[in-house]
Amino acid sequence: MAGLSAVVTAWPAVLTAVGVAGGGSLICHGALATRRMLRPAAGQALTTDGAPVGSVRTAVLTCLALAWLNPHVYLDTVLLLGSIAADRGSPRWAFGLGAMLANLAWFVSLGYGTRLLSGVLSRPVAWRALDTLVAVTMPAMAAC
Repeated sequence: MAGLSAVVTAWPAVLTAVGVAGGGSLICHGALATRRMLRPAAGQALTTDGAPVGSVRTAVLTCLALAWLNPHVYLDTVLLLGSIAADRGSPRWAFGLGAMLANLAWFVSLGYGTRLLSGVLSRPVAWRALDTLVAVTMPAMAAC
């Protein structure tokens, strides 16, 4: 929110490049979901039975990689929210705070929701349905 408008004003091609990269990423996610939908892994389900226990270092590094190496972080947070906030003038900081609180609520809900739905998600048919939804949604979003 602080610098996106300056970057886009100085280099308008950045917006196009990031949009193309984001669309390509969505198409790739859709293709991978289509592959999983058509050829699901044997017994694919959300389960921790027999899963190896890793170190705290591995868990922290994985979390950092998911946070900072995830292209969706930059597409959603920097590009989408930044460009919307740039049009808001001085209230853009209130908009940014609201977006951060909504993001926090979303991920807390996602974590607890996954726990509550663990029984459903332990069945391979649920993953196939989820992959079908992703396979349809991602290319549709890329087309927009």
